Amino acid sequence: MLGIINGIVTALGMATFLGIVWWAWSTHRAEANRQAAMLPFALPEEYQNDKNTGESNE
Repeated sequence: MLGIINGIVTALGMATFLGIVWWAWSTHRAEANRQAAMLPFALPEEYQNDKNTGESNE
């Protein structure tokens, strides 16, 4: 009986994982994925203003 429950839980976990992978790589998520990939390169608003005027807070 424990083996059947273990198999069901494993199958549900695998189905959940595959569903998340399918959702993350689907074509309607392409733009959101591109924007998320660019987040590490985004500058804070206050730093962009200082950079444009040549001023520094240092």
